[in-house]
Amino acid sequence: MTTPPTANASAQPGHGARAHSFNAAAAQYAANRPSYPPALFDALEELTGRPLRGARVVDVGAGTGLATARLHERGADVIAVEPGAGMAAQFRRTLPGVPVVRGNGNALPLAGHSADLLTYAQAWHWTDPALAVPEALRVLRPGGALALWWNTDAPDVPWIADAGRRIDRHFAGLNLAAEKRKFDPRFADPTGSLDFVHRVVRWSRRVPLDTHLANVGSHSAFLTDTEERAAAFFAEERRHLLSVFPDGLVEETYDVHLLLGTSPRT
Repeated sequence: MTTPPTANASAQPGHGARAHSFNAAAAQYAANRPSYPPALFDALEELTGRPLRGARVVDVGAGTGLATARLHERGADVIAVEPGAGMAAQFRRTLPGVPVVRGNGNALPLAGHSADLLTYAQAWHWTDPALAVPEALRVLRPGGALALWWNTDAPDVPWIADAGRRIDRHFAGLNLAAEKRKFDPRFADPTGSLDFVHRVVRWSRRVPLDTHLANVGSHSAFLTDTEERAAAFFAEERRHLLSVFPDGLVEETYDVHLLLGTSPRT
């Protein structure tokens, strides 16, 4: 394999630019990103000790509504919070009946003690936990819960591990390995205010190769890559994956890492 030249680390976009990169790619995100399995929401109900039906849920960093839709389907009284204009616009097209307000986890536009559950699907790492944890505790009702989760590629699946190494080489100046530690409770809450329970849910989906590549391309590292570098990477990646999946259907396997912490009851 010929790997495209690696960009100089100093020239690569920072955290803020990557956080805002989704707005221009909201339709791509909505069409190709994986959703979440029913077992994840079963785990939420088990760990919180209450059904989602009727619960007051705030889905923060809701994006295009992938998680919000599943919460709504389970009967939750859900409101979405999303900072990005492009993502919020796509959310409204996808879920016109669910309220969405502009805001972020560092300063939630919500009244105190107004939510039973705060959820962050693929979004907590865009917050400053030193600010977001106290905000979560302010908004949660006594005994309410903060749930953070991430769909992550299953590292023990050989083709996924190989693809991950190719991506790491492509972004050699960007510490993606460190970012994968985001579901460590010490990273999630450096304040030590919450005692997180960690649960892992494995699931898979089978999608056309084009959908898989568009899914990979919807991640912030690629959205802020140069068009030329990204195109060269995906042309080579297509050749690699067709050797593994000659029928053009890719079996994506995920581990959803769930962290759940409960606020004090008094």
